Amino acid sequence: MAEYLITFNDEWVPEQTEDGLGEKATAARSVIQEMADAGVFLFSNGGIDASTAICSVEAKDGEPVFTDGPYAETKEHLGGFCVVEVPDDETARYWAGRLAVVLDWPQEIHRFPHRYVDLNPSER
Repeated sequence: MAEYLITFNDEWVPEQTEDGLGEKATAARSVIQEMADAGVFLFSNGGIDASTAICSVEAKDGEPVFTDGPYAETKEHLGGFCVVEVPDDETARYWAGRLAVVLDWPQEIHRFPHRYVDLNPSER
C-alpha cells in the first residue's frame, strides 16, 4: 500500500457563494465518508487559502527566522487536501476523480515516495 496526497489549489476554484461552498463541502464529505468506509482514508483538511497563512519561516545562520511576510512568490495557494492509503496509482486516481466530479474543480495527485517514520507505533 502507498500513501497519496490528493490536493487542489485555491486558485483552481471558481467564485462560489456561501450556499455553493456549503453544497460542495457536503458533497466532498460524502466522498470522504466513502473513502473511510473503504478503509483508505487517512486524513484531510480544506478551507485553506492565502488568508489562513500565519507566517513564513526560513533559516538564517542556523536559526529559524519567522516573519509575517513576504511569503514566497507564488500564484497558487493550497486550498485543501486529502491523504489516502491505497494499493496503486489507479485507485488513487479513482478517489481523486470522485472528488473532482463532486467539487467540479481540478485535483492533483502526488504519491509519497516512501512511508514516514512512525515514532509512536505502539499508539496505533
